[in-house]
Amino acid sequence: MTRIERVDVLVASPGRTFVTLRITTSDGVTGLGDATLNGRELAVASYLRDHVAPLLIGRDPARIEDTWQYLYRGAYWRRGPVTMTAIAAVDTALWDIKGKTAGLPVYELLGGRSRDGVLVYSHASGSDVPELLDDVERFLDLGYRAVRAQAAVPGVGGTYGVRKGKVYEPAATDLPDEQPWDTEAYLRFAPGYLAEVRERFGFGFHLLHDVHHRLSPIEAARFGKSVEDCALFWMEDPTPAENQEAFRLIRRHTTTPIATGEVLNSIWDVKDLITEQLIDYVRTTVVHAGGITHLRRIFDLAALYQVRTGSHGATDLSPVSMAAAVHLDLTVPNFGIQEHMGHPDEAAEVFRTGVTFADGMLHPSDAPGLGVEYDDRAAERYPYQQRYLPVARRLDGSVHDW
Repeated sequence: MTRIERVDVLVASPGRTFVTLRITTSDGVTGLGDATLNGRELAVASYLRDHVAPLLIGRDPARIEDTWQYLYRGAYWRRGPVTMTAIAAVDTALWDIKGKTAGLPVYELLGGRSRDGVLVYSHASGSDVPELLDDVERFLDLGYRAVRAQAAVPGVGGTYGVRKGKVYEPAATDLPDEQPWDTEAYLRFAPGYLAEVRERFGFGFHLLHDVHHRLSPIEAARFGKSVEDCALFWMEDPTPAENQEAFRLIRRHTTTPIATGEVLNSIWDVKDLITEQLIDYVRTTVVHAGGITHLRRIFDLAALYQVRTGSHGATDLSPVSMAAAVHLDLTVPNFGIQEHMGHPDEAAEVFRTGVTFADGMLHPSDAPGLGVEYDDRAAERYPYQQRYLPVARRLDGSVHDW
């Protein structure tokens, strides 16, 4: 009988830091899983290397659900981003192995296609409004049917989502960058530039905006009301999701659709948001919500309540995660949209992926498994570098939600 023979935890920084799990079976089949937790990568690497890997040796790689339950229930200390990211890496790698063993792409194992491709959005930004408008035009010319728009608030150096280079990557080396934040200035400014995007480009594409947890519930309600004429596809993370009751207040004041969940890690974290229909899109991800097995469970619950999917897809999710997301997105009936930020050029040297972009959509590889390969030799050229996400401070110096 085939058994798990080897478990490798691979840490490299090709443009940004990724943690990759590689499981090898006694038949020589390998599977890859993403284990990246931005800014806390080594915590997951240690969890896998020191606590999970010894438990996997000798197990049957085909028993994906049993292994998931074994790692989740068997640890006693459940949930949380470190645990769920580690479990996700194992789960995704086992799905990759199962696909390779069956000779089928993972989406076929999940029930086959529900659509021809996976609608994605990318991130337009600017240091001012004219630069943002030019960037929106650039993405539309590239064929995107959906674009997220973020512009720097004048005089506020800590505006979220403004790209400085080719790919938006907020994590920096050394200690966290401490950035100023002014909520009132943002609330005065952002609705105006979103209206300018619509005025220039019309309503023939989906327009998204990320608040990034920056507002209180009543501030988020005010913002949502102020942008209703822009017909946003969604306003993302309008307020921190720990206080799920807050979303009920936002719902009472605006019809702007709400998306949240990228920092949530399990079906229990999003249960009330979904069952009480407090959100329109759930943004949990393969890598941070327990892998393909558990994310599909979340999406199935969401489907019962007409909540659609909108999974996180930032640069800190490796090409392994993106491939896994596209395979799952292709199959679920309540798919909404997939975030697609792309990766630094260096990442393509380490990860060979078959995912392609065309006509505003991503398409998975038809290769068996996930269709991603990891180049160890290339990874050696990019040793680990510590990077931290920024910290936001209000103008009075107090810490705010970044």
